[in-house]
Amino acid sequence: MNTTASRPEGLKAIDREMARQHADALASFRNNGAMAERAAASLKRTGRLLLLGMGGSQAVGRAVEPLYRRLGIDAIALPLSEQLGAPLAIDGRTVFVTSQSGESAEVLRWFEETGGNDETFGFTLEGGSFLARTAPCLVGHGGTEQAFAATRSLTVSFSLHLAILAALGEDVAQAVHALENPQEPAIDAALAELSGVRSVVTSGRRLQGLAEAIALGFTELSRLPCFSLEGGQLRHGPMEMLSPDVGIVLFRSDDATTDLVTAMATSVVEAGAKLVMFDASGRPPVEGAATIAFPPLTGLAAVFAMLPTAQRLMIAFAAARVADAGTPVRSTKITRSE
Repeated sequence: MNTTASRPEGLKAIDREMARQHADALASFRNNGAMAERAAASLKRTGRLLLLGMGGSQAVGRAVEPLYRRLGIDAIALPLSEQLGAPLAIDGRTVFVTSQSGESAEVLRWFEETGGNDETFGFTLEGGSFLARTAPCLVGHGGTEQAFAATRSLTVSFSLHLAILAALGEDVAQAVHALENPQEPAIDAALAELSGVRSVVTSGRRLQGLAEAIALGFTELSRLPCFSLEGGQLRHGPMEMLSPDVGIVLFRSDDATTDLVTAMATSVVEAGAKLVMFDASGRPPVEGAATIAFPPLTGLAAVFAMLPTAQRLMIAFAAARVADAGTPVRSTKITRSE
């Protein structure tokens, strides 16, 4: 583990972003009410939603996709690159385009080629960006994220969706409480559980989007092959990879899919793989798992409760393996080429 004195500059930059993420998320939620009302009105008109983004922005879309569906909105999240190559029709749909920088290559090309539609809204952290100049935008507080791996930008982006859900009539009190009262459960046992693995796979059911966001961070920071599979997809064949060299990180919340995540956890332990469980289900822990427990929560409340601790785990995992963790060697913060 890196000491504070020897901590890489890239991780110090991430630390600074994380230290302000809750305050920035709360400000973003509270300052975007008018635009959130416009976006909510669009969703009520169309009843259909296409969420577009890349990287962490796509993971945000995947995480909120089921929340909009639960409200009767026909929501689907696609990578913007896929929409460029094999587009879904946008006529009659509300479109949410998320880009933390507002300058990603795919965002520029999509608007150049399609112009969007009258129901297109942007989500960004940069109020002066191409996206903010081109479409009506919900703008996250605090400006562009400077560190490489997405941390604050994820939390802030989720808070912008929270503002829309509130405008749609959702009770967001638990989610706001989670932002106002961040928890810091210990990660030592989870980190020890993953200490000898050569790859990490994250998975969830209702929380699959959160799992995808964390897998991206594991990969970017540790430079190891870490990826995410939705719980059902993990069950259908990829179980063959399970061994003591593989770490599995599961996300369980208090919802109708809890028993499915529990069954997966049991199978992972039986296969001998290393298991970490982020658990906001209120159920008993699974024997053999390194469990990080939270109060029973679902939806964005569960996301806000778990996300900062999952970020701490991915950072500590990388810091134990990479001398200059947080400094990209093949990527840039803003991806300007396709």
